[in-house]
Amino acid sequence: MQTSQKHQTRVNIHRLYHQPAKDVDQFCLPHIQILENNACSDVGSQGPSVSYQAYKDQIFTLESSTATASFVAYDSPSAISVSSSRSPFSPQGSQSWMSDPHHSPDNTHGSPFSGSSVVDDSNGLKHKLRELEVSLLGPESDIIDSCNCCFTSGAHQAASMAGLNHEQLVDMIPRLDLKEVLIACGQALYDNDMSRVAGLMHVLEKMVSVSGEPLQRLGAYVLEGLRARLESSGSNIYKALKCQEPTSSELMSYMHILFRICPYYKFAYTSANAVIKEVMEYEQRIHIIDFQIAQGTQWMYLIAALSKRPGGPPFIRVTGIDDSQSNHARGGGLSIVGQKLSEFAKSYNVPFEFHDTSVSTSEIQVQNLNICPGEALAVNFPYVLHHMPDESVTISNHRDRLLRLVKSLSPKVVTLVEQESNTNTSPFFSRYIETLDYYTAMFESIDVACPRDDKQRISAEQHCVARDIVNMIACEGQERVERHELLGKWRSRFMMAGFSPYPLSSLVTLAVRDMLKEYNNNYRLVEREGSLYLGWINRAMATSSAWR
Repeated sequence: MQTSQKHQTRVNIHRLYHQPAKDVDQFCLPHIQILENNACSDVGSQGPSVSYQAYKDQIFTLESSTATASFVAYDSPSAISVSSSRSPFSPQGSQSWMSDPHHSPDNTHGSPFSGSSVVDDSNGLKHKLRELEVSLLGPESDIIDSCNCCFTSGAHQAASMAGLNHEQLVDMIPRLDLKEVLIACGQALYDNDMSRVAGLMHVLEKMVSVSGEPLQRLGAYVLEGLRARLESSGSNIYKALKCQEPTSSELMSYMHILFRICPYYKFAYTSANAVIKEVMEYEQRIHIIDFQIAQGTQWMYLIAALSKRPGGPPFIRVTGIDDSQSNHARGGGLSIVGQKLSEFAKSYNVPFEFHDTSVSTSEIQVQNLNICPGEALAVNFPYVLHHMPDESVTISNHRDRLLRLVKSLSPKVVTLVEQESNTNTSPFFSRYIETLDYYTAMFESIDVACPRDDKQRISAEQHCVARDIVNMIACEGQERVERHELLGKWRSRFMMAGFSPYPLSSLVTLAVRDMLKEYNNNYRLVEREGSLYLGWINRAMATSSAWR
């Protein structure tokens, strides 16, 4: 009997993300454009494809009415080819991806995919801050960059261009390596060598393209980030990209494109839902607090799965916290999400309530969360905590305050999914190198799923990815809201708040592996110390962990 029950649980979790598509699609927000899987090539994969309209006109990378300088169109047919079957910043040795998940003996809590380089902070105040950070949150190995060693060597190679003047650089464009030019430009800006920055940016204009290969596309947005940093307009560009452009229906479509062609969102939904379903197996009343509920799609899958529970489904209550991008995309407040989830739950005969909070994540207080006795509580943090300012930004330290608040609620489980990247307290150049490394892998993963000249793909990258890149490169202080941390750092924060790890079971891993079968075979999944790492080739991209 026990064997039968365990098999049934395994099957249910395995099928968690394989409900009939029409069951979820028919309850999607009315202006989501559901795209057919029939036109977009996926090289070497059985992954999903999306129908796009080819876009061959002149393309401007970013547009902002608040920027003072005109933006340059980047679509040079003579742009240098940098395509590779692996990330240009990945280790080049013959060692297999699985053979050495730690890579560096000092990287005890960092990425299992790549080596690390310790950041060098020359600023006295930041150095003192980092000393305090290390003493509070763990050893240096927990907070080192996850940049690959090959990328570090690229920085040394870029230094060889230091003696070249503007004319020499222009003449060398056909022979220049785009990676090295990007590194050299960031280094020159960090060194405050403005004449050199101007020359290298002029070279970059002729090498990058939003319709080119992955590094060329990333380079186009990095160039805009560099320009915005020089003009101190990074925050304005970020806000324009996030809130003013495009229209609600267009942004929803772009978000949906990335949801379909990349597994990053589904990795968060699948792993968190599998954990919650497992932990709540015998609970009759379940309360889920979602700190970035977006369109609510994640809970449709869980509702459908829990509706099949032997003996009948539990009562489910969802409390949603909104964010400005999702609000803009859906064209209204969380009442829209609540209505859709309620209709979906009714169609599955699942008792359901939705609670809409009207405050931002950083302002949340216990009274906003509508906690009721007798309900088993689950809290979900999907790619949201890195937006909370910490002790390096404000003495209020909303990041740790929020974790302590959640711990005071005695949740049965807390799920955390975050980008595996270190851009929070790093000085500019280290953050710049980390951004290049991380987003090169992301653009490569997008590249295998669709043609490079498709307007929809270009727009999705521009409005859903480029704004983050601009923010990390152009902004500082409170204006820099993209502040990622490695899992080791999150582990320290959670444990300081009183949490204990909840190791993810083999059933959770199975659910994620099953989901990844839909995507390119260069995606990797590693279980380490009870957490899951999602990677692209040799680069860790996201982690999923659970806490109690």
